[in-house]
Amino acid sequence: MFILITYDVNTTDAAGKKRLRRVAKLCVNYGIRVQNSVFECQADAAQWRLLKSNLLKEIDDSKDSLRFYYLNDNQRSKAEHFGIKDTIEVDKPLIF
Repeated sequence: MFILITYDVNTTDAAGKKRLRRVAKLCVNYGIRVQNSVFECQADAAQWRLLKSNLLKEIDDSKDSLRFYYLNDNQRSKAEHFGIKDTIEVDKPLIF
């Protein structure tokens, strides 16, 4: 499954800065950062349940925002990108 994860973590205090780092670290384990607080993630059902559960544990519902967009391949192929950051396909092999 292909998921777009976006988040906004309140960083006005030290606890918020820690939450932000932990949320980003969780997301980077499953996907590619396409904006500062936006990740394109590829996961199977079990991986997604674990990731979602862990993300929900990290945020503070009264201060932070977390959004999940579930996309299929057809919707994903309609995405357009402009600007300096190249995009990569998260479900394709990555060769260095």
